[in-house]
Amino acid sequence: MENKNVLAAVVLSTFVIMMWQFWYGEPVPQTQNQEQVQQQQLKGDKPSAPSISQKKVETKLTRSDAINQSDRIKIENSSIVGSIALTGALIDDVTLKNYNQDNTGDQTKVILLNPKKYDQAYFLETGWATSGNEIVPDNQTLWTAKGNKTLTPNTPVELEWNNGQGLTFVKKFTIDDQYLITINEEIKNNSNQTVNLFHYAQITRQEKPEIQDFFILHEGLLGIVDETLTEEDYDDVVEKKKTFNGSQGWVGITDKYWLTAVIPEKGKNFKAEFSYDKSFKSNYIVTDATTVNVKQTGSNISNLFIGAKEVSVIDGYAESKGFHKFDLAIDWGWFHFFTKPLFFIIDYLFKWCGNFGIAIILLTAGVRLIFFPLANYSFVSMAKMKALQPEMQRLKDLYKEDKQKIQMEMMNLYKREKVNPISGCLPVMLQIPFFFAIYKMLFVTIEMRHAPFYGWIQDLSAADPTSIFNLFGLIPWDPPGFLIIGAWPIIMGVTMYIQQKLNPAPPDPIQAKIFMFFPFFLTILLASFPSGLVIYWSVNNVLTMAQQYVIIRKTKVKTV
Repeated sequence: MENKNVLAAVVLSTFVIMMWQFWYGEPVPQTQNQEQVQQQQLKGDKPSAPSISQKKVETKLTRSDAINQSDRIKIENSSIVGSIALTGALIDDVTLKNYNQDNTGDQTKVILLNPKKYDQAYFLETGWATSGNEIVPDNQTLWTAKGNKTLTPNTPVELEWNNGQGLTFVKKFTIDDQYLITINEEIKNNSNQTVNLFHYAQITRQEKPEIQDFFILHEGLLGIVDETLTEEDYDDVVEKKKTFNGSQGWVGITDKYWLTAVIPEKGKNFKAEFSYDKSFKSNYIVTDATTVNVKQTGSNISNLFIGAKEVSVIDGYAESKGFHKFDLAIDWGWFHFFTKPLFFIIDYLFKWCGNFGIAIILLTAGVRLIFFPLANYSFVSMAKMKALQPEMQRLKDLYKEDKQKIQMEMMNLYKREKVNPISGCLPVMLQIPFFFAIYKMLFVTIEMRHAPFYGWIQDLSAADPTSIFNLFGLIPWDPPGFLIIGAWPIIMGVTMYIQQKLNPAPPDPIQAKIFMFFPFFLTILLASFPSGLVIYWSVNNVLTMAQQYVIIRKTKVKTV
């Protein structure tokens, strides 16, 4: 088998896998209802943890009207601003102070959480479930603020509610200066009997949001239970509820750049659940009851992450707070042992040079330099094959009626010129994981979001906004979306075409025509990709074909 066929298979397979999901349709929005604690009867002497179900909620209000329906506790630090509803003690109003919704300059910030009566409800709650007859607070309970009514890193907040049967429930909220809220919940038992309650935390999201639906990025429900990372798409959860049991981990809901997660208290066994019943929910419930004797107090602690998936912050919580494998909240993928170190390199380069686009170019050049010997070996092999093509064609024409003779003469030619037709394949295969890891890293990390380059590229995480169909802005006409094929995608396509010409041509005419069309196809397809990825691909093409050109000029074979 000739090297060109193997290389063709590798390239085609890689791109087909990467691109096929872009032809899927738009995601179907979902509807939501509200969640509540469902009571179960005691079974035997030892209580068992009840399940958490949902309660229907009308969702017809505007966001501001929904917020104003409940008295609130204000939340603010350097990273987020929002409020906690006293009705239900729900964290249902959070805006990210350091992130704009778009790059148009209007400074509208990213809104992450919304009230339960808004049609895009997205909120977090914690509380107690019972398998007995105790009255416990739910998401309709009206809590009372004790003292301070603004939650900041320096001012905690305390909420209280009495069930009228001798049980007083207390929630003590604290917040750091980033995205972590900690809730210490207490039960004060002034009744005449021992109570057994189960602590839970839950994230509710009414609608399936707009997602990129691309196979290298997970958007949906996820969590770590013991040593296993579980990622479930929204559609999969609609079809079937997922349940897990463990003693360490966390669960949450992730977007490309944003995350909500709930983390159980260390050392507590819990049952985690991903489910859908007119709303998506990701929750855990501690499976061992908190037993509170008469005149005693019981407690449980939960941590809630609400914010941006900044690598330093996520890693910081995993290390300083001991959140088990919390760093996997960022989708580093199968090649995480390549992908994550590459991020630290490009982050260092960005801080050094001050421009993320330049950092991409420097990283691409550095990786190509590391693989220079391997690439050299591969390109020398391809160059020799290209130089042998006229002689190979002459042999095919000479012995066109005798395929066995052709194969024999080909083998003699390879031996005489010391050419192995598949010797260039292994070096290419070894490089693919690294270049895919760069691609993955640039795609999933938030650090490239809204980062400018030079010229017309003001957001490396967005597609090139120019279009060849209005001569890159010279004609006063805004083409439709499918005609927006910018300058950088065209540069990528041209460099890929030139690089293709430096490789041995496929012997089959039909295969040759397909390969000739391939750069044009990818130019159209990659036009909608983030411009930072297209710049990476273009620079990689330029460096690759420069290396190939030098090798081809130096490579000569004798055919006799």
